[in-house]
Amino acid sequence: MYRILSGIMTLTQHIATLLSNPESYRPPQCPTCFLAGLWKHGFYTRKADRCVILTDESHPPILIPRYLCPGCGHTCSRLPSCIPPGRWYSWLFQQKVLLYLLGSYTLHGCQTRFAVCRSTIRRWWNWLISRTSVFEFNLRSRIPEWGRFADFESFWIGALNCMPLSEMMASLDHDGLIIP
Repeated sequence: MYRILSGIMTLTQHIATLLSNPESYRPPQCPTCFLAGLWKHGFYTRKADRCVILTDESHPPILIPRYLCPGCGHTCSRLPSCIPPGRWYSWLFQQKVLLYLLGSYTLHGCQTRFAVCRSTIRRWWNWLISRTSVFEFNLRSRIPEWGRFADFESFWIGALNCMPLSEMMASLDHDGLIIP
């Protein structure tokens, strides 16, 4: 079961979707026992974005719907594609930082430019490097034109200029890969 609901690019869109079509968040089956028919099980709150420098929207912690499996008793939830699982900064913000690093900025330059701890930027960079072979394989099989990008830098610069990082990660999540 995928954890990311694709197509929801902003927090405002997430809130509107929760109000107008909350069923879109319901997983088709339990990720543990694969039983269908999960029950609504309330919400949990999540600080969606630690830094909203790049967008005009600022939100308090937002609601993420939870679901309970009547078979095994486990709970699960799905995040909108604008919120990365396990990270405090939005995909949009991370994409901006990664593009600066790919464009020959240093860690110190990115830290100064974006006011983010160097260790956080380094962790994102190392994550991208370590997962590139798996990500590239899956993304190139989905979008054959990306096969033209020859090396690490040209692949990620080209890919990030063609598609938002949030949608790339949602599609990789749908392929069953672990995202952050």
